[in-house]
Amino acid sequence: MGSLIILSLLCSLLAMTISAPVHLTLQTEFPQHVELAKSLTKKLLSEIPTVHQSCIANEGLSLESTAEVKNLEYLTAVLAIPASPRLSPISDTYTMEMSLNHITEGLQLHQHLIQEVKEKLKCAEKLTTLQADLRDLSAQVNKVQQQAHITPSEPQIQSSSLSSRLTGDYEVQVATHLVLQQLQSFGQDVFRSLRHIHTLSSISQ
Repeated sequence: MGSLIILSLLCSLLAMTISAPVHLTLQTEFPQHVELAKSLTKKLLSEIPTVHQSCIANEGLSLESTAEVKNLEYLTAVLAIPASPRLSPISDTYTMEMSLNHITEGLQLHQHLIQEVKEKLKCAEKLTTLQADLRDLSAQVNKVQQQAHITPSEPQIQSSSLSSRLTGDYEVQVATHLVLQQLQSFGQDVFRSLRHIHTLSSISQ
């Protein structure tokens, strides 16, 4: 009977070990790197409204207003702007590695999209500054990955050919508005994800 109990306990421990989530080994400076990434994200988010104001002349296109959504649905479909990756809370099924890789992918996507609309606009300097912010944040997220011993994935960003569909001034304005609006929403998700990652890292240390 004693042998059966011991065998049962060993089987239970083995099952628990197999089902337990794998935790990443974080270096001591990991929280500081995440905090810096959060600061760079806040900087990016603070500059988007200024860039929007400088580049968008159409008063009907506002970052805050949702009234024009239905009016833009057709153009949104025609322009076919690639959607940013969806970020979810860290869990057993959505790991920190997946989250950081999706953040990197989204940042590179928006660098590409901004480059496409920048070629059609006179506010290129403002957009160049925004691209620099995206590169800085992307580099910092890469450092966060290194601190967590995560091998960064290489995002497969294919050309969206967006610039070829911008045949008029209105299309250029709408595309730029939609790209900046999407970047703002993605940036807010990035900040929430980094905040969650920072909280988890503080608990684990």
